[in-house]
Amino acid sequence: MRVAIVNDLALAREVLKRLLLSVPGYRIAWTAVDGLEAVRKAAEDTPDAILMDLVMPGMDGVEATRRIMKDNPCPILLVTSSVSGNYSMVYEAMGHGGLDAVNTPTLDRDGTVRDGQGLLVRLSHLANAKRVGSVPLAISSPSDRPARAAPPLLALGASTGGPEALARIVAALPTEFPAATVIIQHIGVDFVPSLVGWLQGRSRLRVRSASAGDTPQVGEILVAASNDHLILNRDGRLAYRDEPKDYPYRPSVDVFFGSLAAQWPNPGVAALLTGMGADGARGLLHLRQAGWLTLAQDQSTSVVYGMPQAAAQLGAARHILPLSDLAEAINAHFLR
Repeated sequence: MRVAIVNDLALAREVLKRLLLSVPGYRIAWTAVDGLEAVRKAAEDTPDAILMDLVMPGMDGVEATRRIMKDNPCPILLVTSSVSGNYSMVYEAMGHGGLDAVNTPTLDRDGTVRDGQGLLVRLSHLANAKRVGSVPLAISSPSDRPARAAPPLLALGASTGGPEALARIVAALPTEFPAATVIIQHIGVDFVPSLVGWLQGRSRLRVRSASAGDTPQVGEILVAASNDHLILNRDGRLAYRDEPKDYPYRPSVDVFFGSLAAQWPNPGVAALLTGMGADGARGLLHLRQAGWLTLAQDQSTSVVYGMPQAAAQLGAARHILPLSDLAEAINAHFLR
């Protein structure tokens, strides 16, 4: 795996080099001291992944992420001295296609790298994503689905560029929105609380992390909050499971959508938003076959037209719409 490093601090670049080279099969593609140099080098040699600092002189990491994802897209992991201290920049960069954010590792006095495991875990997920196959989905027939009362349900799946897309959709849901909502966003578990808080700042509805045993409720937005996969059980309660263990997209949209197709008694609305890869496409197809209104974000408004494109190619999405029209279609369905 060829990884590029963008950071204006020589010590930070050295720490990241040591961390990467400690993993067999990882190589340094190139380094850059600011965003402008990173944009130029990414155009000349697009790596398998980029470790992007945010706060840099000249062009910062937010603008560099925007330009790279527009012209030479590749996975970008935001690596900054303080994720909590740079939330606004983190979310802006994620809106342009940054995948996730971690704090910059440091050196101990003996020269060993400290606090680098989170970064390596995220990179391993990226490496595995290139090799991953389809998620096995066990879908029951309509006659096997539980006959129980349940509220209308909106399910949203997203990855690269997802936080901003999700924020725009939840901001458009009115106070009297008559459905429960569940969100699956590919993101590290340690970053979920800030995502929940950020979405809450844009939403009229209550937003919180989904806990095992929760049941989706009208007027509430639940966000998957684990590196395990969120599923719906037959009794209508949410749960987390580790399987499939080797699937790099965590939590998986396919796994959750598949559990809805099997266990949710009434068809609802499911939308697959911007993101790399194909996670969610097969699950969306199963939901369409189960009678759900299935939607996908169009290419013009997607940061990365990967997951929605896969859904389009499978015929999983009944409608492929710009982001603003997705929110209108969701409201039109539930408020008619």
